[in-house]
Amino acid sequence: MALRRAVRLSLKKPTHAVCVVGVETYVDVHSDVPKGAETFGVSESSGVRVFVAYDPEQVTVPTGQARWPLDASVDVIVSVDAASKDVNDLKVKVSYFGEHEGDALGHSVLHLTGVDISLDVDTGRTGKVKSSQGDKKTWCWGPEGYGAVLLVNCDRDSPRSRGLDLANRQLMSLDDLQDMSPMVLSCDGPDKLFDSHKLVLNVPFSDAKRVRVFCARGGNSLSDYKQVLGPQRRSYEVKRQVGERQISFYVEGLTFPDANFLGLVSLSVSLVDTRTLPEVPLFTDSVAFRVAPWIMTPNTQPPLELYVCRVIDSHGSNDKFLGDVSDLALKANCKLIICPWTENRNDRWIQDEMEFGYIEAPHKSFPVVFDSPRDRGLKDFPYERILGPDFGYVTREILLSGASGLDSFGNLDVSPPVTVGGKEYPLGRILIGSNFPKSGGRRMARVVRDFLSAQQVQAPVELYSDWLSVGHVDEFLSFVPASDQKGFRLLLASPSACLQLFQEKKEQGYGDAAQFDGLKHQAKRSINEMLADRRLQKDSLHVQSCIDWNREVLKRELGLTERDIIDIPQLFSLKGSYAEASFPDMVNMVVLGKHLGIPKPFGPIIDGRCCLEEKVRSLLEPLGLHCTFIDDYLSYHKLLGEVHCGTNVRRQPFSFKWWNMVP
Repeated sequence: MALRRAVRLSLKKPTHAVCVVGVETYVDVHSDVPKGAETFGVSESSGVRVFVAYDPEQVTVPTGQARWPLDASVDVIVSVDAASKDVNDLKVKVSYFGEHEGDALGHSVLHLTGVDISLDVDTGRTGKVKSSQGDKKTWCWGPEGYGAVLLVNCDRDSPRSRGLDLANRQLMSLDDLQDMSPMVLSCDGPDKLFDSHKLVLNVPFSDAKRVRVFCARGGNSLSDYKQVLGPQRRSYEVKRQVGERQISFYVEGLTFPDANFLGLVSLSVSLVDTRTLPEVPLFTDSVAFRVAPWIMTPNTQPPLELYVCRVIDSHGSNDKFLGDVSDLALKANCKLIICPWTENRNDRWIQDEMEFGYIEAPHKSFPVVFDSPRDRGLKDFPYERILGPDFGYVTREILLSGASGLDSFGNLDVSPPVTVGGKEYPLGRILIGSNFPKSGGRRMARVVRDFLSAQQVQAPVELYSDWLSVGHVDEFLSFVPASDQKGFRLLLASPSACLQLFQEKKEQGYGDAAQFDGLKHQAKRSINEMLADRRLQKDSLHVQSCIDWNREVLKRELGLTERDIIDIPQLFSLKGSYAEASFPDMVNMVVLGKHLGIPKPFGPIIDGRCCLEEKVRSLLEPLGLHCTFIDDYLSYHKLLGEVHCGTNVRRQPFSFKWWNMVP
């Protein structure tokens, strides 16, 4: 509800005022009264509502003829039900009386013109704009919340455009309107009124660079849509046409929430009286939008597309790997997209280059790829090949120091939905790798961390990954779906579990079975040799302590118990101060629904089967999962990466609506 405006009455001549539908106007009955007047009465024409506000402790409600005392604690408030047909066609009359019964000592007349001015957006989050007299200028989270949602127009709908749609000051495609939020200005009233009054649309200075508004006027031509507000234009005098009762606008977001932007923007319209100098705003209606956050999708969401690169090395191409991944995608009913060598420049680490997410408003949702700042051979692929109609793009640049290995998006993951101490995270929590707290070392760039935190809906958790040579969280953790009530398991690489497995096999008489048996270009090591290797034992203790530190953080920050965690046998060795996987790192897997593409570990063969593969199957297949072990040894593992590093998955968005949560 807008603030009340005051109208002062006169005994000498009628007063004229504009009254906005749904807005209360205070009528000053005290400033100009006849001498000797003690009471007053009010009458009104049809279409006008009159309310008398008073203090019941000081004023007694009159009986019979409604004559109210001229007391400072008695106020008169008027409102109108609908827009007028003609100027001054509504009337309020105030009559003043003396102490004794008799004729009125004087009269004041107020002529009103009703006008229906309202700026409306999808406050109810239904996908449709509905007129509202409620609170439109604030934004509230939660299932009972309210406030409109704005999409960042970061896709490219028109083939004529080279950049993002948000960079265009002119509409380049009618399809682009679907990426914008509708806004409707109601402006019903006598046409003559608008000869002396105007409507002005405004955006605050701080919001002008974050939003752009187009005015729609009738036709289906691009020229029918004109930009009226934006970075270079903070106000717009609305050109109301004769008889026009509603004017449509489309609003686009220009920037995502970030460190210096909470995500809220506002727009307003004012009815301005042009007969005075300076011109006086008689009424202002404001609306608030929240820019939709960029949302990541965890492994538990169904896969839609699997991306992988074709590369050529000195030993040959990765065609066998591509064939295995293709078979896995077919089993999972997932579309496979192969990035050719000419586009990846032999950069195979497509997980490091980008992260798929999405943005959503009640009327529209589309995927958005987040391009990492690593900028190697794949640096142009997200922009040149993925950006397009209804597929958005966002990136953050590191301006001074350049990117470190921890800025690659193998170091970026997200958990499934969790509840932590009663606090719900229905979209999960982002996980990023960092240095050990309060120590030096590598850390994901602040510009990326700030962006992720500012989205609010997947509160990030920093883990310790700087103990690894590459330094990515996907080297020691992964999430897989489960068919029970929990819905998922956290997988953690575990040197202790691996050494325990090898010890069991030794005690069973298989100590001579060897790691890498049958693998060319790699020396074999028996179980006995590995268990007797003191350096390996020492390295394993160090690595296990690093993973255990993360284990406790994950349990605390994700609300997990030991029952929610599965230890995957894995050995690491130290190269200087940093650890590398001793054999293909099995937690670094690609998850396609119930189908897992796991790096083939080439473990000791016992009874014709790899004991590491058999152990992992025994841990994961009871959850309803299907394990496929993929040979990535030469093309990926030897280059310090695995299956997950060399693939990327676009997944189905959450069915849960982000605006229904409370961050």
